[in-house]
Amino acid sequence: MKTTIKSSDKVAVPVIIGLSIAVPVIVLVLMLLPERYNIFGTDALTFPLFHGILNFLTAILLIIGYFFMKAEKYLEHRNTMIAAFGLSVIFLVSYVLSKISNEPVPYGGEGLLRYLYFFILITHIVLSGIIVPLVLFTMYRGLSGQYNKHAKIARWTFPIWLYVAVTGVLVFLFMLPYY
Repeated sequence: MKTTIKSSDKVAVPVIIGLSIAVPVIVLVLMLLPERYNIFGTDALTFPLFHGILNFLTAILLIIGYFFMKAEKYLEHRNTMIAAFGLSVIFLVSYVLSKISNEPVPYGGEGLLRYLYFFILITHIVLSGIIVPLVLFTMYRGLSGQYNKHAKIARWTFPIWLYVAVTGVLVFLFMLPYY
């Protein structure tokens, strides 16, 4: 069994590291595009609304998955977390498309709300980059039956992933008047 795990690690670990580097770099490059190509003809609110919904549903699934794990309903936990991962993948693809399609919308709030918004936004962005390898390693360890390693990394992944999902909704709500 251990040789199988080690041989699968030889493939999975470099793939996870590669994706963990590629995803933030692609998003950064797309944010710096000099011109947008509104492929779907969407208005400024369409993608953010969809992203807010995806983040909200992801947060709900993460909480449900956590309670399944605590209740030792491991099959339900696995399926719920796979669903949360699936929504996150859909979010990521949609987010990339939105960066190609729509100009960035500046935040127009003032005073204390402006500072709060930027604190939430900056922590959301930083942790969004960190969560990619954490989620990928957590999913890989759980699905490959490496439950001790899965549990160790999930202790970090869960709260960060939940924070990223919840702050994604908050960023949308802060920005809603400006779309």
